[in-house]
This record gives sequence, structure tokens and C-alpha cells, in this order.
Amino acid sequence: MRLGFALLLHKISFTMGLDKIFQVFVPKDKKFFPLFEEAALNLTYGSDALVKLMKESDDTKRSELIKLIKSFEKTGDSISHRIFDELNRSFITPFDREDIQHLASTLDDVMDFMNTTAQRIRLYKVKSLPEEFTRIAELVKQATQQINIAVNELPRVKDSATITTACIKISELENQCDDIYHETLSDMFESETNAVELIKKRDIIQALEKAADKAEDVADVIKSIIIKLS
Repeated sequence: MRLGFALLLHKISFTMGLDKIFQVFVPKDKKFFPLFEEAALNLTYGSDALVKLMKESDDTKRSELIKLIKSFEKTGDSISHRIFDELNRSFITPFDREDIQHLASTLDDVMDFMNTTAQRIRLYKVKSLPEEFTRIAELVKQATQQINIAVNELPRVKDSATITTACIKISELENQCDDIYHETLSDMFESETNAVELIKKRDIIQALEKAADKAEDVADVIKSIIIKLS
């Protein structure tokens, strides 16, 4: 019996890497999926608050939204720490350890840049923001919703076309953000006569656009996972 099993492993090794063999014969640790789902859901909460912040002109309500976004950023950090702690304790993982690290980091990065955007609004005390800032924030929100869809499908990564569709949509949304970002930046340099205000708004929109970039990074990591498991 032992010889037969050894021969089977030897035969499989010709077509599969050692990590693939472990994936077939050893139960996978499922603790990571709920943590990733929690992180993705946290992003949707953060992006919703970010859109509201972009539209809000009342200082008191702005302050409340900025604090709320900061609380989501802290939650994201906590989830990332839990993922890394779990990774240190786990021998068998549902996919490559480096991909787990990258996915946790990129999810956290999206929330970090949403918080950076909010904190710059607080620090710079900008009274009003161009409508294009709201448009980018809304696209970031849509991207986080697609991240949520993709992450929730990760346990079925081998069978779900839903993940691929979500990743494509995230890339399309990031491209739209890029277009608005460059057009808005060009318009601001042409029309803004106050240099200080120009710098403030430029810094805010850069952080906002970076959140969209990081959302695409999440999609790239997920696509890499799909390729490795296919």
C-alpha cells in the first residue's frame, strides 16, 4: 500500500510541482478566506464614506466622515495583522504564501490611500472640491465592490468565471480614474490662480487616484492566483 502511494506521488510529480501535490493530498487551511472577505467588505464601507466626504461641505459632518474613514483604516490594519499571524501559524495554505501576503498588503493599501485622501482634506482644510474628485471616488467605490465580489469567490477560484469578470471591471474602472485624473490635473493647472490651493488639490487627487491604482493591484494579485491554480 505504501509502495503504491509512493508510486502515485512519483507519477504525479512529473506533471505537478510539489506545492500542487500538497494541495491534492493535504487539507487546506480555510481560515484565510473569511479574513479576506472581512477586509474586502471593510473597503466597501470605507469607499462609501469617501464618496460622502467628497460631496460634503459642512465642516462638522466632514470631520465625522474623516474619523469614520480612519476607523476603517484601523480595522483594515487589524485584519492584515490577523492574516499575517495566521500565515505564521499555518503549514498548509489555500494558495501560495507569497500570494496571501500580497493580497493582504494590496487590500490594506487601498484603504490606506482612501484614508490618506481623507486626512489631506482634513489637514488642508479645502472648502470645496471639484466635481471630478467625486467622480473618481465613485469609481473607487465601484472597484471596491468588484473586489468584494472577487474575494468572496476565492474559495471557488478554479470554477468561477465571476472572479475574472470582476478583475476586468476593476481594470476598466482604474482606466476611467486615470483619464479623469489627468484631465482634472490639466484643468487645475490652467484655471487655478492660487498656487497654494493648486498644491492642496493636487495632493488630494493624487492620493485618490492612488487608491484606484491599488485596487487594480488587488485584481492583479487575484489574477495571478487564478493562473497558478488553473
